[in-house]
Amino acid sequence: MDELPKGMKLKKADVIEPRSSASVVISRRIENKFEILMCHRVPELPSFPDLWSFPGGGVSRVDHYAAEKLNDAFLEHGIHRVAIFTLLREMVEEVGISPDGNGSFTEVESEVRKKVCEHKTEWLNLVQTGHLKIDNFNCQIISDRITPPNSTIRFHNLFFHIPMGDLTIEPTFPDGRSEFDEFKWWDPIDLLHSWESNQLRIPPPIITLIRDLVDGINDYGSLINACNNLALNPPSGRHKFEYAPGVECILIPTETLPPSTHTNCFILGHPGGERIIIDPAIRDDDGFSELKLKVEEIYTEKSSIIATLFTHKHRDHIGDLQLISKLYSAPIWATEITLEALSGSFDRLILKDGDFIGISGPKGIEKWEIMETPGHCPGQICLVSDLGIISADNCTTNGTILVPSEDGDMDEYIRGLERIKEREPGILFPGHGPFIPNPRKLLDRYISHRKYRHQLVLQAIKQGKNELSEISEFTYSDTPNAHPILSEDQTKSHLISWVKSGEISKINGRFYFNN
Repeated sequence: MDELPKGMKLKKADVIEPRSSASVVISRRIENKFEILMCHRVPELPSFPDLWSFPGGGVSRVDHYAAEKLNDAFLEHGIHRVAIFTLLREMVEEVGISPDGNGSFTEVESEVRKKVCEHKTEWLNLVQTGHLKIDNFNCQIISDRITPPNSTIRFHNLFFHIPMGDLTIEPTFPDGRSEFDEFKWWDPIDLLHSWESNQLRIPPPIITLIRDLVDGINDYGSLINACNNLALNPPSGRHKFEYAPGVECILIPTETLPPSTHTNCFILGHPGGERIIIDPAIRDDDGFSELKLKVEEIYTEKSSIIATLFTHKHRDHIGDLQLISKLYSAPIWATEITLEALSGSFDRLILKDGDFIGISGPKGIEKWEIMETPGHCPGQICLVSDLGIISADNCTTNGTILVPSEDGDMDEYIRGLERIKEREPGILFPGHGPFIPNPRKLLDRYISHRKYRHQLVLQAIKQGKNELSEISEFTYSDTPNAHPILSEDQTKSHLISWVKSGEISKINGRFYFNN
């Protein structure tokens, strides 16, 4: 953890355990064409904001209770029967659709839906009183996926398929708040094409399921046949984490700043074309095994690895070059400062602000621009394209970003955030944590927060506080639980920038405002 002050250690964070959840792929047939229902999640949600997803949600205590009370229902699904109660309840809440008791579906009456939305426990009461019916309801599990361990909230998600046939019931929004702000029926092939064209965003566990559906349609002739085939042996276990078309991510276990437990290693490019591996931070057997699987997959896809690129020199981003060389051979691309921190002999390319790199693929050359953002670490770079920005350690939704007093630069850090914001990226791909699909709000918060702290440091000195400890105590008075060593180190970073600007002076270890 290079960001930490010397001698300081933090306890390594535990990987978040996934929560059981259920999602439902609702299909319908319109003029011999099958469509699936997708829902756009509102930007304010903590999990997968601003993305297209399926209806569904986490398994709750009330669903377990419903399974106990309705003990004869869905026994054929064994341990997965609780998830069926979840999806039936969530369908009522989120899209206003429920079984009609005769093997088909119906719109949920507004008053019935309102009761379920206000109190989850009402779903069971309404089933027991006959206002909601679950007789003759059938569904099939078509996939079992787990969200990445770098996610803020993790889910172990069962995906169910519910065919509505020729029925043309439309989803509706509940009264009051909703997780969604738009519904749309999609031909899965058109949906995948739209995602590959960067017209919309879909969470990593779902885009691979969409691929499975499309492959099944091509192999078996229809969506129904594809789902029936998936249900025979629902895909589970490892799958690709595709954050955007041509941007994959594997997670390398690293000693990084909690609550993060992994470093995001990005693979740019498409199957059959050139690939660049960014921040393969492997230093042990676990990281080696993770990267080995991905490299083998890349070669199986008839791709070539043209470069290893490091965004900056911190140990949780720089891998063991000898370990990497056992898996593949490629030149190393980085800024001069980062390259100087590496040992050994290797082919290299110095990257500078404003440079462009190109990646050849089946659809032509994709260009990424190099943007230097050295505030967090000297020589740190971002990569910018129409897809978004690989933003290294500038911001994250997991914890915070430190600006080390030893070699960071607070003014440069804020300036880097502002440069990223000016590009108006649709997505940020950070060095740690999940990708950020609505980055403007996060960037605004980061920038305003750092500027606020910066001014508090100056205000403390103007009020006659001269010692580092008392300046830090004043600056972080609103976060009394912050680690005092970290608070002092961040305060020192602010002070260094103020001294450099000429606003304050440092005399015998004390700080004074220059009137």
